[in-house]
Amino acid sequence: MITNSVLKEILVSNEKFIMADTGEIFKRAAGNFPDKLDKTFVIYGVRRSGKTYILYDLYKERADRALYIDFEDERLDGFETADFEKLKNAFFELKPGCLDKKPVFFLDEVQNVKGWEKFCRRAVERENISVYVSGSSSKMMPFEIATELRGRAWSVEVLPYSFKEYLRAKGAAPAGLMHGRRKSALKKHFWDYLRWGGFPEVAQLDSDIQKSKLVKEYLSAMYFRDLVEKYEVSNIHLFECLSDRLFSSFALKYSLTSFYRQYQDKFPFSKDLLFRYYKYFLRSMLILEVKKFSESTYKRLRNPSKIYLVDNALSRRVASADEGRLLENAVFLELKRTGHEVFYFDEGLECDFIVKNHDGAIAPIQICLELSPQNQQRELAGLVTACKWLNRKEGLLITLDEEKELTDDGVKISVLPAWKFLLQ
Repeated sequence: MITNSVLKEILVSNEKFIMADTGEIFKRAAGNFPDKLDKTFVIYGVRRSGKTYILYDLYKERADRALYIDFEDERLDGFETADFEKLKNAFFELKPGCLDKKPVFFLDEVQNVKGWEKFCRRAVERENISVYVSGSSSKMMPFEIATELRGRAWSVEVLPYSFKEYLRAKGAAPAGLMHGRRKSALKKHFWDYLRWGGFPEVAQLDSDIQKSKLVKEYLSAMYFRDLVEKYEVSNIHLFECLSDRLFSSFALKYSLTSFYRQYQDKFPFSKDLLFRYYKYFLRSMLILEVKKFSESTYKRLRNPSKIYLVDNALSRRVASADEGRLLENAVFLELKRTGHEVFYFDEGLECDFIVKNHDGAIAPIQICLELSPQNQQRELAGLVTACKWLNRKEGLLITLDEEKELTDDGVKISVLPAWKFLLQ
């Protein structure tokens, strides 16, 4: 049984920690919310992507009328839906002045409390309380939100740092024109970002050994807590083989049918089980799918998806040739952060991305580590074919470090360095 005094103790200790020990927190791009909406704000995303610090930042701005509570705190074991009323009363006893203001409740890892959606709906709609919730579980994703909050929630996905955020975290945010040493330093940061991704804690480390160790710990926690234990995976051998293939096949087309054909004679498993395990990886938010660009839903579903990772740090790469795929993965994540719809193009020739922005405009983008006499014709041909297919006069080709303008078959092609694209 959770007592009133325990709840007060937790609320007070949380406030002291956030205000005194978290230091300066820079605002994340995902941390902007339309306060005028009477909705529950749902912050979801993969573990260790920075959701809690977004809540801390929001709390600091509203500390005089806010509470923060983390439902992974062991002192809250046994917390039930009915205890939300105790929590509310404990808060008003600690901050009676909030009776005349609009209180703000920050509920972290709230999916651990069964029925949390009903409390949030009542608090927002009937009691004039702003509610922000966060969680790493797939239950927090928009299509998994319970009926009580359908149409009553504003969901925001949090990904690991963008390159802009990474630079700010490293104290290296660019200012003005970049030349000489400043440009060289920025490019070095970009190379580190490409290799190690944007998990906030990883970005704080300087040693590759330490980064590698921390990423392995992340993967272990995500693998067992968010997958094996959560879904009670029984065929561990199949699950490990699928995991290895998915995390090494990023930025490539991936066919589960081909996987089934390759492994069906090596150990026993059914195609249904394989497809179910694959869905678990998608729900864990560790991998993301990109469908083929087509007006036909049937064609989009029939063709294999391309697989991308939620962060470059999770990739399993074994050769320098994978650097181009790391570049493609980083560009994809930036497109996703900005809310674009992303597809791939394949009509005989391939183009990496067809991007549809918020107003419906469509743009083709090709990714290439570097242009050379050996690959230029192939890379430009795929981009030009996509432009002509879409009746576009311009295309974008993103490379590691080249910048120029080209024209091919009447199509203007802008070649742009990836680090510059990510900073736009």
